Amino acid sequence: MPEEGLNWLSRKELMTYEEMLQSCALLVNMGIEKIRITGGEPFVRKDLMQLLTALSALPGLNELTLTTNGVLTAPYVPELKRIGVTSVNLSLDTLDANRFFSITKRDEFSKVMETMEQLLKHDIEVKINAVVMDGKNTQDIIPLVELTKDLPVSVRFIEEMPFNGDGHVYGGLKWDYVRILDEITGKFPSIKKLKDAAYSTSYNYHIPGHKGSIGIIAAYSRTFCGTCNRIRITPQGELKTCLYDGGVLNIKDLMRSGINDNDLQAKLLDAFGSRPKDGWEAEHNRSINDPAHESMATIGG
Repeated sequence: MPEEGLNWLSRKELMTYEEMLQSCALLVNMGIEKIRITGGEPFVRKDLMQLLTALSALPGLNELTLTTNGVLTAPYVPELKRIGVTSVNLSLDTLDANRFFSITKRDEFSKVMETMEQLLKHDIEVKINAVVMDGKNTQDIIPLVELTKDLPVSVRFIEEMPFNGDGHVYGGLKWDYVRILDEITGKFPSIKKLKDAAYSTSYNYHIPGHKGSIGIIAAYSRTFCGTCNRIRITPQGELKTCLYDGGVLNIKDLMRSGINDNDLQAKLLDAFGSRPKDGWEAEHNRSINDPAHESMATIGG
């Protein structure tokens, strides 16, 4: 999130909770079994628990999870547990309060740590997402790995992507997944490769004697694209079949035009069947006037 914040969209430009629920119900009916509500911080939207509770009751939905920066989440953890949320991704790029302020431009480190504490207290699986940024937090790689010694958390290191927003130049990838693993292996030579789950976006590892695990996500190298089965809907209703595409279908606009579920389903299936072979092709297909530079604060983690 830029220090000066964002130009907030008007409410009419965003999907309503009713539209979110309707589209999710259709997708679950089509075979989607897992839904993740992403942030930033999802709880900046008022009454989010009402949507989450309704989603959790959808017949056929097997898993409901969240990605959050943890700033507003802690008070809601007992309710998340009650409705069946079993896993939360917590964005945390550093364990140093000063570096946290330098990276996020906000003095909220203690709130994020309270969220992690509450999640663990309520036996909700915690996955920590840390974007590795050259010159900003590479010294935090080992301290974050050391979290897994005594805590049952999965710490996932993510390659930096070019989604830095207008006016923020992407300097290229300095720390790819190979270099990140080398850094960890240098300190923990006994690290073992785990078998990755089907459709996993991360390479997963475990250090003998540690309670938690480690993942490395090649988000810029895009080595997992051949098995990716994820879709994303932005707050404006834009369907993205790849993080790097510019949006392939606006679900919100179609719903507001009065499209029926059968026709919307047909358009969704066409979009899913036309997805690019990988993130490089998706990025290439974007207009030259629309490079992949938007802020992750507007896309969702």
